[in-house]
Amino acid sequence: MSAIGVGQAAILGVVEGLTEFLPVSSTGHLKITEGLMNIPVDDKAVVGFTAVIQVGAIAAVLVYFFRDIVRFASAWGRGIANKSERDSHDYKFAWWVIYATIPIVIVGLLAKPLIDGPLASLWVVAGSLIGGSIVMWVAEQMARFKRGEDEITLKDAMIVGSSQILALLFPGFSRSGATISTGLILDLDRLAATRLSFFLSIPALTGAGLYELKDATGGGVDTISLVVGTVVSFVVAYASIAWLLKYVAKHSFNLFVVYRIIIGILLFSLLGTGVLEA
Repeated sequence: MSAIGVGQAAILGVVEGLTEFLPVSSTGHLKITEGLMNIPVDDKAVVGFTAVIQVGAIAAVLVYFFRDIVRFASAWGRGIANKSERDSHDYKFAWWVIYATIPIVIVGLLAKPLIDGPLASLWVVAGSLIGGSIVMWVAEQMARFKRGEDEITLKDAMIVGSSQILALLFPGFSRSGATISTGLILDLDRLAATRLSFFLSIPALTGAGLYELKDATGGGVDTISLVVGTVVSFVVAYASIAWLLKYVAKHSFNLFVVYRIIIGILLFSLLGTGVLEA
């Protein structure tokens, strides 16, 4: 019997697609949803499933930003072949995304027993939702919006890329929340910080999904459920990306801060009263 049914997979696909790129924590919302559906959040197959359906959300990024990705990849290829092309910002940016992914890969491999074990607790999720909200609020106060995407440096990419570790270790913190907030603290404007977050998500989440695939398929989740969850995630994530880019152009992230705090307090209440198991 599959650890996750097709209907459950579709629901989790919707949750993943809606929350992967919004600064509200997809991992946190997935774990809460799994808990409400009595799916064991620390089961290896379930952990693997949630990582795999993230690939659907990443596919949405690849499609939405296809022209940008082709531009970066072309510049990178030209630079590899010709030294005279290596001064272009696009060539450098492509390398920076690669470099900025290295810290999260190292920590992810070394800390995997903790990530899949004690840190998978819903108590951690609740605390991280509130803790991440504080970071986002502070970032809003510190933001000066002085620099656009063309002014992003290697230092920016490395610092923002490394901030993904917070979401890796503390489910509920939010990868997009951590990266966008860090970008704002570094004085990037909202659109530049958000787009950088999207580009950094591609290698990080794709790698995690492929790495976890063996646990999802070999541990009790059938192929149909995986496909359904991934496809639903793709469709919903594409719409979420389009909405978020329009939203950040004119609004702060305070709405998400309030929402996260409410969800965090609600989760603490559900855990404390025994309605949910950690």
